[in-house]
Amino acid sequence: MSFSETPPAHVVRYGGTFAPLPVDRAAGTYVYSGERRWLDFTSGQMSAILGHSHPAIVETVQREIATLDHLFSGMLSPQVLTLAERLAATLPEPLSHVLQLTTGAESNEAALRMAKLYTGKHEIVSFSKSWHGMTAGAAAATYSSGHKGYGPTAPGNFALPTPNAYRSRFVDAAGKYDWQSELDLGFELVDAQSTGSLAACLVEPILSSGGIIDVPVGYLSALKRKCEERGMLLIVDEAQTGLWRTGAAYAFERDGIVPDILTLSKTLGAGLPIAAVVTSAEIERVCHERGFLFFTTHVSDPMVAAVATTVLDVLGDGGPDGVAGRVASRGARLRAGLDALAARHEAIGDVRGRGLMQGIELVVDRETKEPANELGRLVTERCYERGLHMNVVQLPGMGSIFRIAPPLTASDAEIDEGLAILDGALTG
Repeated sequence: MSFSETPPAHVVRYGGTFAPLPVDRAAGTYVYSGERRWLDFTSGQMSAILGHSHPAIVETVQREIATLDHLFSGMLSPQVLTLAERLAATLPEPLSHVLQLTTGAESNEAALRMAKLYTGKHEIVSFSKSWHGMTAGAAAATYSSGHKGYGPTAPGNFALPTPNAYRSRFVDAAGKYDWQSELDLGFELVDAQSTGSLAACLVEPILSSGGIIDVPVGYLSALKRKCEERGMLLIVDEAQTGLWRTGAAYAFERDGIVPDILTLSKTLGAGLPIAAVVTSAEIERVCHERGFLFFTTHVSDPMVAAVATTVLDVLGDGGPDGVAGRVASRGARLRAGLDALAARHEAIGDVRGRGLMQGIELVVDRETKEPANELGRLVTERCYERGLHMNVVQLPGMGSIFRIAPPLTASDAEIDEGLAILDGALTG
């Protein structure tokens, strides 16, 4: 069976293309189809931070499925209470109250409803290359793709220029990227369009589907000030960057800020479907008093709560003995390898990202920075043929940008193997 030759007969195609062969099992950093295997340098859908079939996760699922799998939405379990306490302990004050959900879109949807109810306003600002999910409110705040053909979105959504240092038109007299002027102009435009009802700004600290765009140092603190000046909440979406993916527990910590609301998903379940909204006691109290409503079928499900707690156990506290403590060194190894490839291959125009979430952008010419979309397609195919699953951002205009996010458990040897395959694929 090859999906590249014949599409699956009874499956709705939901975006991008399917890998040529069906995957029938996965373990550690590899996925398998029969006797063939591939290094998984996307951690599933950027989620399996402990690799596939991690023994501690397998043990937890087997125990919990036989004990307490699912409950009425109004019931709480020890698993949910434990996760809330453990998750809050990883975060700075005042983030302390947790709503456990299922997907990243769902967590962003809940966060937006919470921000609107708390502020009494309705307008939402997000990056022009954002991806926050495909449910109604999250999709309205998603600008990288998916807007055309579906009718009107919720009113009051505004796009802020994505702070892309590699491709920005905002440069000062010395040729240096001037993100502050870009941010100032962005909010001048937002203010001009706003009806005076700005509720929140929803952003990713590293835009993944937007092209692995790492916001500049200091940007989030400046953005936080813009929000405070307007009585807006700052919501940080760490679906992909949360839980040590970037080398820190949370990517927002680098800028010394604390968001009003934090959303988590992918990495929290290490591949299983769980998400969370974390906010302050004050915001939770006010929203509750105003009748906050977000019932879902799988809110506060116990089994996946136990899985998320196991994820926190395995990751450790960021010290040298835990999985998390090794991300910085492996991220540095990955970056050194990508930089070495950039020195050898003129087609690599930019290397960016943090920790074990990095990206490369291929260009036809380094001076013009014209995207090399066809080369991106060829490199993807060559990597696949040689045993590496590498993923270009499967959105319009992103065919030259690779997302590279191996599991946090990937070994030095596996990182080196992936880099070697990529080197060969770029060579031809």
